[in-house]
Amino acid sequence: MKENIKQILEKIMTIYWGPLYKFIKNNPQLIKTVPGFLINPEKIILYFGKTHLAIEYNGPIQLDELKPDGNIEVEYHDYTLLDTNFLELIVGFGFSGTSKISLPLPPLSEGFVIPTEKGLDKLNELNWNFAAEKHTIFSNISSFTLPKNQFTRIIHSFFFDADESGLKTRHIKWMDMLPLKYDDTEPDYDSFIINLTTLSNLVEADAKYQYPLPDDSKYKKLSQLNRFIELFGSKDNTEPQITKFLSQNTNQFIVSFGFFSTQIFPQIICNWQSEKKKPIIPDFFVLRPNGYADIVDFKLPNLIDQIIVGKDNRKSFSAKINEYISQIRIYKQYFDDPNNRIWVEKTYGFKVNKPKGYLVIGRRWNFSDPVWKEIISEYNDIDIMTYDDFTDGILALLYQ
Repeated sequence: MKENIKQILEKIMTIYWGPLYKFIKNNPQLIKTVPGFLINPEKIILYFGKTHLAIEYNGPIQLDELKPDGNIEVEYHDYTLLDTNFLELIVGFGFSGTSKISLPLPPLSEGFVIPTEKGLDKLNELNWNFAAEKHTIFSNISSFTLPKNQFTRIIHSFFFDADESGLKTRHIKWMDMLPLKYDDTEPDYDSFIINLTTLSNLVEADAKYQYPLPDDSKYKKLSQLNRFIELFGSKDNTEPQITKFLSQNTNQFIVSFGFFSTQIFPQIICNWQSEKKKPIIPDFFVLRPNGYADIVDFKLPNLIDQIIVGKDNRKSFSAKINEYISQIRIYKQYFDDPNNRIWVEKTYGFKVNKPKGYLVIGRRWNFSDPVWKEIISEYNDIDIMTYDDFTDGILALLYQ
């Protein structure tokens, strides 16, 4: 597969990425408007299905300058042996509409908002302003299908789901779905035939495309969010750098938006009242509209160690992930003592009782193994969120 991917990437570089870069270089006035992730992607993810190869771009929406050619970080997922809906595998959850309506995706799916039934209920609960949306909103859809021989492009579309932890948001900035013919009839190998010619015809149009941006009142916040994305996107970052950035007054909206909170309290010291223990210092308390606060801790986005270890029938989180979870549980145990709860309310002015614990860690592709969802389901009081899931939710609010 790796050799096949190398050939595919070389071909796309020849007919699309290379000419696109050259066109921008020859037309420098387009640098500020071209989708930044097409020119300088942070990561490209390939999804192989039975009828399509999907190419998803991750990275900055805008560029300040045209950077020299560099290596493109690529990850791939092979879904050719799965019968699950291809788009649902990519998004991470099913559409679950009760109407049994299945819609074919059009060749250009731009500005779609597609909530599941639970996602729509949660958006209504959060008083989502649907009238303010410039998107095309779908509801009660059971599935979306990809016409077999159709090139399909998804741009700036949001998918919503919900569970007991809250709203789940998946934002696809830009994804090209290229038709392929997959043949597994041979006993020793599988073969792919992929049609890449459509990309070569899109170079000039994509170079001149202006990605949708929030209105003027929220544009500055998008700029601050971009700075945060750049911060955690660097492999040289540290946890203190991340929490310090988010604690600054101009950036606190990032945590507030990400957790639908009315106020945040960064790194306050909570002393034990009935026991002699080291004080707890969570990264953030996020105050909910009901007057009670939950706990949020940020860990490194760049994970070196494996997240899941063990054999097929005995998989579990790694020691490092369990260490982080244990830390959140200590924070929660602190508030089992009513003396601690009273002290925090008197000292800091907000209530905490049986708080939900949130752990923001890693990138979406670190948690691509479906087994991790089965493992985390055992931790009812803790929710693990990737940095990509976190920022997708904020982007959804900025475009509202």
